[in-house]
Amino acid sequence: MKQNKYDDPKFFSAYEQMPRSVKGLEAAGEWHVLQALMPCLKNKRVLDLGCGFGWHCRYAREEQASSVVGVDLSEKMLQKAREKTDDSLISYMKMPIEDIDFPDASFDVVISSLALHYIKSFAAICQKVHACLAPGGRFLFSVEHPIFTCLSAQDWFYDEKGNRLHWPVDDYQAEGVRETTFLTENVIKYHRTISTYINDLIEAGFTIKAVKEPLPSDEMLKANPEMEDEARRPMFLIISAEKRES
Repeated sequence: MKQNKYDDPKFFSAYEQMPRSVKGLEAAGEWHVLQALMPCLKNKRVLDLGCGFGWHCRYAREEQASSVVGVDLSEKMLQKAREKTDDSLISYMKMPIEDIDFPDASFDVVISSLALHYIKSFAAICQKVHACLAPGGRFLFSVEHPIFTCLSAQDWFYDEKGNRLHWPVDDYQAEGVRETTFLTENVIKYHRTISTYINDLIEAGFTIKAVKEPLPSDEMLKANPEMEDEARRPMFLIISAEKRES
């Protein structure tokens, strides 16, 4: 059974209250960078891995994607996505990301937002995404940055007064499981280096188009001055890759 904390009522209740859960993409600190990397979606077949509430699925249709499939393991997530969606060209599937098995060249664009650091084998996902993408198709995803995931604590180092001194980095090269805390529950994440993300994509047959370590937008920093600390270490990693023409 793949990890599925989101169907736990206590965990899901906490997740529902997060700003990005309430306000959607505009409340996601990395969205302005991810959006800028989006290929043209008009008349494209789009797959969203770990679709959650379906924000990116609905965005793709707003951009005139011809069809969108959202995949998520959580029934509670998918229930919310269906409640928020009124579009027959968006379909949702309850399935672990690891188990996707679509026919070759089924999609033109595959996106994933902050889901793949919960997956044990990124290389296996790269192979599956590569297979289901049409030649020239784009794979665009965000994950928690390896500097953020390398230690299980995933927290600042504080002085005796509670001031944030620095973000500790250790065990960076030791890839694998990290048992950490997110919201109300302990969760399992998988730490891997930036080079692993990039090399797994290259070995699967992708060409790297962009690598970004986003800061919050100026508008978000003005609205939330406490987010200035996000400039002291990267929290997210975004990669855009293209399936090489055969």
